[in-house]
Amino acid sequence: MTSAPIGEGQASCLTLAEASARIATHALQPGPVGRVGIELEAHVVDTGNPDRRVPWPTLQAIVRRLPVLPGASRITFEPGGQVELSGPPAPDITTAVAALRTDSTVLRAAFAEAGLALALMGRDPLRAPQRVNPAVRYAAMEQHFASVGCAAAGTAMMTSTASLQVNLEAGPPQAWGRRVALAHQLGPVLVAVSACSPLATGRAVGWRSGRQQVWGDLDQARCGPLLGGDDPAGEWANYALAAPVMLVRDAVSGSADPVCGRVPFADWITGAAPLAGRRPTSADLDYHLSTLFPPVRPRGYLEIRYLDAAPEPWWPALAAITSALLDDPLAADRAAAATEAVAGAWSRAAHLGLADPGLHAAARSCLDAALGAVPAALRPEVEALAELVDRGASPGDALLRTALEGGAAAALLTATRTPEAAP
Repeated sequence: MTSAPIGEGQASCLTLAEASARIATHALQPGPVGRVGIELEAHVVDTGNPDRRVPWPTLQAIVRRLPVLPGASRITFEPGGQVELSGPPAPDITTAVAALRTDSTVLRAAFAEAGLALALMGRDPLRAPQRVNPAVRYAAMEQHFASVGCAAAGTAMMTSTASLQVNLEAGPPQAWGRRVALAHQLGPVLVAVSACSPLATGRAVGWRSGRQQVWGDLDQARCGPLLGGDDPAGEWANYALAAPVMLVRDAVSGSADPVCGRVPFADWITGAAPLAGRRPTSADLDYHLSTLFPPVRPRGYLEIRYLDAAPEPWWPALAAITSALLDDPLAADRAAAATEAVAGAWSRAAHLGLADPGLHAAARSCLDAALGAVPAALRPEVEALAELVDRGASPGDALLRTALEGGAAAALLTATRTPEAAP
């Protein structure tokens, strides 16, 4: 499950036709259905002072002392200091979950030695959005989001949200249109099922998935869903060329200059809107694609990006049902029928979650379909999630109750506990 950089090493300027062809060619690659990669983000919490964000040097010092993780996950940090474990492609969901669990245990132990913990939830419930990662990319992103009218949502997305990402192979070319369309159609239902972000800056926000609310408030030319036609690769090329350029990098100095305003990448190619005194190269195109964040992103494989991070046992169950509903043919057919009536209901899913009758009915059908397709090793987690969904509840409901009883700091600390550590 790899994606080759587009035109790496080529410094010549692009034509519009070349750019479109490059994007479409690399959008989806044939791959064996069943392979899975998982990426899990967590908020880093100072258990003695949960109101403060952990300083960047502290985060870096912990990671520098870590050996190579046993499951081979890669460790990175998001702009607000959220830590991300990115597992390598695994032959099946059971292997992927087991490896990420192992690496998460090692990571938690290293952070615990410094008095820190990892909170798995879709949005920071307590601390105000604040960037701690000094990378020039993130500073430029903040400035660009402000320039296009979504400063608050941009900073919140970058610094206060956390997700579970499930990466699946594109499968055989003849099935790409249906597969990509189903990945999008499942989105609202799985947003509602995974909802674990009902709090922000110390209060209830009135949304089941505050993380998805933030994404909905962002520039939809960069973060909105694809339309789901018969030619997803061609649609991705059109989407990418119409999306505004976020920043221009200088390969020599390493600088990243924000583009303040909406300049479609196509206009930079044609010269209608010159940037940095030059036309873009294939390296600029490759980087531009990394700044686009639709809920399903084609990168040779499919990145499923719309799930809230959630504590155990929920994130393994969510990863398992996502892969089952897309990779198992019978489960996929049942899920497609169950979700047709609520396709596109992203805002309803984020706001009401499973309190919406249509989403609740679709979610129950999807969990029932997934139960027949998930591997035995993950069936207990999926059964627990199915019981939760039957009640019309989602992982964030328990955190909201904790916050109402003991405050947002209590909810944040509760999300750091593993099942073994929970009282």
